[in-house]
Amino acid sequence: MAISVDTVYQRVLALANKEQRGYITPQEFNLLANQAQIQIFETYFYSKNLKQLQEPNRTNEVDETDIQELIDRKLAPFQSFEAVTSGHTFPATVTVDGVAYDVFQTGMVLSGNEPCQKVSVFEAQRLKSSTRHMATTAGQAPIYCDSRTSGQDIQVYDGGVDPVTSSVTVECFRVPKTVNWAYVVINGKAMYNSTLAVDFELHKAETDTVVYKILELAGIVLNKPGLVQIAAGKEASELAIQKIS
Repeated sequence: MAISVDTVYQRVLALANKEQRGYITPQEFNLLANQAQIQIFETYFYSKNLKQLQEPNRTNEVDETDIQELIDRKLAPFQSFEAVTSGHTFPATVTVDGVAYDVFQTGMVLSGNEPCQKVSVFEAQRLKSSTRHMATTAGQAPIYCDSRTSGQDIQVYDGGVDPVTSSVTVECFRVPKTVNWAYVVINGKAMYNSTLAVDFELHKAETDTVVYKILELAGIVLNKPGLVQIAAGKEASELAIQKIS
């Protein structure tokens, strides 16, 4: 459900020209497009957290109006479960089609197939001190805490007082692929090259938001306050509609 980079570029050019705000080169567009994409991508996590706070007793039933479900779908292309090195160190990158992308955020931790419950370092230490408690947690939900050891991220306990060192995975959300409106120069004019182009990985529902965000950034680069004002107003209207629930 990617957004065509060419569709966005043509809309951005059309709107910019309509307002007589100047031409946006492919190089400028690519820079602004990637800035816009990462800004929109970051909002997914804030929106997800807000909805979880607003709906703490949410059921598993979903329909077409379920905003949390939509946010999950927006995040799905960037989500994967990766091995935790030696059971304690999160991966720094996720490889897709031979290319490594930085991990933007981590989420759920699992020991085997069991989700782990996070506890504080002090709570983990208290539980470890209770041999009876740790021994009786075998087969139950494992726990994990932040690690106080340099170079390690977490410590996972699954039925014993010693940290687990294998079969630990973590939910990772990588950064989006770099958008590229690729082109070849023919008779001095940049012509779109669909073979080398890289589309936005954002959900199609973000098409208008992407366009207005790029226009807003372009207005700043081109020193066109009017374009910034128009684009920001359109973007604000789009976001207001999305937040109605």
